[in-house]
Amino acid sequence: MAMSLNSGSGGRAGRRGRRSRGKALMSEINVTPFVDVMLVLLIIFMVAAPLLTVGVPIDLPESRASALNSDTQPITVSIRDGGEIYIQETQIPIEEVVAKLEAIAQTGYDERIYIRGDQKADYGTIMQVMGRINEAGFHNLGLVTLQEKDG
Repeated sequence: MAMSLNSGSGGRAGRRGRRSRGKALMSEINVTPFVDVMLVLLIIFMVAAPLLTVGVPIDLPESRASALNSDTQPITVSIRDGGEIYIQETQIPIEEVVAKLEAIAQTGYDERIYIRGDQKADYGTIMQVMGRINEAGFHNLGLVTLQEKDG
């Protein structure tokens, strides 16, 4: 009577360490979770992008002028239709425009200043603000408009 070294059952325990001869290991990457995550991120950015626009709500005029490219965050001066003046998002009286911009100039800012004038704003008020900006030492100004729609 010979004794076998195997466990004798030959069931699952015996096959555990061996690879099945008919099937090879799958070595492909499953990209489905990656695509799912990327689609969710795309939707989040598409929803969040319009919310990132900073500024005072103004009805800008349209123009055929081409867009200006800027690498830095520009300073924007906004004039609303009621005559309110904003530097970035802070409302200031017209008498303080020069003082605020001179304080900004002392920090070393020498880039273009963008002026956003409401379509219904008084042209004289916009010209007064531009004169005050020039008085503060800023000579590189840009007027912000919307792209004109064809048709």
